[in-house]
Amino acid sequence: MGFFKEYDVIVVGAGHAGCEAAHASAKLGSKTLLITLNMNNIAQMSCNPAVGGIAKGQIVREIDALGGMMGIVTDETMIQSKMLNRSKGPAMWSPRAQSDRMMFAASWRTKLEQNENVDFWQDMVTDVLVKGDTITGVKTQLGLEFGGKAVILTNGTFLNGLIHIGNKNFGGGRAAERASTGLTASLEQIGFQSGRMKTGTPPRVDARSLDFTKMEEQPGDPTPPTFSYTNTKPLSKQRSCWLTYTNSEVHDILKTGFDRSPMFTGRIQGLGPRYCPSIEDKIDRFSQRNRHQIFVEPEGWNTVEVYVNGFSTSLPEDVQYKALQKITGFEHAKMFRPGYAIEYDFFPPTQLTHTLETKQIEGLFFAGQINGTTGYEEAGAQGIISGINAHLKAHKTKESFILGRDQAYIGVLIDDLITKGTEEPYRMFTSRAEYRILLRQDNADHRLTPLGYDIGLADKSRYENVQKKHTDVQTIINEFKNTSVHPNVINPILKEKKSALIKQKIKAYGLALRPQLTLNDLRKDPFIDRILINQTDEVIEQAEILMKYEGYISKEQDMANKLKKIDTIKIKSDFNYSVIKTLSAEAIQKLSSIQPTNLGQASRISGVSPSDISNIMIYLEKK
Repeated sequence: MGFFKEYDVIVVGAGHAGCEAAHASAKLGSKTLLITLNMNNIAQMSCNPAVGGIAKGQIVREIDALGGMMGIVTDETMIQSKMLNRSKGPAMWSPRAQSDRMMFAASWRTKLEQNENVDFWQDMVTDVLVKGDTITGVKTQLGLEFGGKAVILTNGTFLNGLIHIGNKNFGGGRAAERASTGLTASLEQIGFQSGRMKTGTPPRVDARSLDFTKMEEQPGDPTPPTFSYTNTKPLSKQRSCWLTYTNSEVHDILKTGFDRSPMFTGRIQGLGPRYCPSIEDKIDRFSQRNRHQIFVEPEGWNTVEVYVNGFSTSLPEDVQYKALQKITGFEHAKMFRPGYAIEYDFFPPTQLTHTLETKQIEGLFFAGQINGTTGYEEAGAQGIISGINAHLKAHKTKESFILGRDQAYIGVLIDDLITKGTEEPYRMFTSRAEYRILLRQDNADHRLTPLGYDIGLADKSRYENVQKKHTDVQTIINEFKNTSVHPNVINPILKEKKSALIKQKIKAYGLALRPQLTLNDLRKDPFIDRILINQTDEVIEQAEILMKYEGYISKEQDMANKLKKIDTIKIKSDFNYSVIKTLSAEAIQKLSSIQPTNLGQASRISGVSPSDISNIMIYLEKK
């Protein structure tokens, strides 16, 4: 019997990775099938109803710059928006939005349904179909076989998912949703290695039962930022979040459940994220602290459901409830559902190439939490890259779409995963990027939209907007270099800002470099105001960053250019490292396992020393 139906690209899973993957492949022209366990749960925000944050906000802007949808969907459904880290340098500025959970999922589904190249099927995928070392399709629980020239697995936490609450555990991929079974065994039979990871979520409570007067209000920014470089509208009204704290009484109650904690009793085998520990883990690890922050986050415009950020737990539900009611403002809290931990299968990402295609099976791609990552943003980033490359694979295009570490946080993310692997849920931080002054949130469109336009994902209007923005920014910089300011006009401004006065005319560019001054501070000078009068805030901000940080940016770009040279030294995938007798045993083992495609990637593998790289380079030069 033949295939039930055939497609260019099949995407398994409709979370944040799956949605971006399906959108990208379909928009590029591939006939795409999106298979999900439940059509009503497309693009669910399984954990907190928020997008962005430190480094994550940069990733969302990069997805948008390439032509992806996460930024647009977030802008259309946000209830609060902030730019984090404004007190630090621009490399650290990160947009973050609180989202309406139900609107976010509904908007994503609508976007996918509006793409005629996307078909949907509600079912469980239990097997991948392979001929030789090439993917041919998937088989579902109903026994149907779908043919696909490329297949992307984005199974999230559903692969053999096991939910833990105290001594209780039961199968599930998310609260009230069944786990996905069979696929792990199918992949292992082919020869893939798998592991177990763990994540968790806090209880949800009824806002009507909380006393917000006892908490600290956390409003959004007066001028709320957007994620998308398109003309999405900024928020005109916002909902506040709230801040409160645990206390010693809360901690004492939680400790009474430690003997029933699946984390402490060893029932959970998977490794959880260090940077986002459960409340019981925080109490255990940081016993000297008598309180921890609790962020109270509304889940939408028209719901009373609240997300208790900072109280992730898998303790028994009765212990959770008692402890919650000892938090300031939570004295009469009503719980909608308890927090829980979830264990799930993942596949170490060193089994992938930079396109997110598996090394073993041609045409099979992995994206999202199946690769050991955590976070909507990291998943969406992998989704768009896998979707692009699956489309290229399906149409037998020789080119592949790969972003470098100096081009995008997405490039850092994927290179880290396939080169270093991960033993705990991987989360992006700005510290992971060597070139973070180059990878700012304000210039993601300049970095990536031309690339998205070239492959056909970003439309012409996006490309033209980037070109205009670049021209406008350069115009401001050139005007500042050529415009003089007079002491009589500018000194009152400098005095007000406690900046050194000038004794004679100087170029405006020199004043723009002063850390105490912004370009808008200088607009009281009519000549400077003339330069800025018709420019957008976004253009003015980027021009200011490029002027103030010109030296840092130039230095980092030079460093990136130098280090990129070793990325051009290619290594064959079947290279036998054992012939180089001067390599350490660990280096031979790691290099043979990961099979780096170039010397630059080899240099980033844990356990491979600079002397090992020198020895490989010498050997390659001789050959």
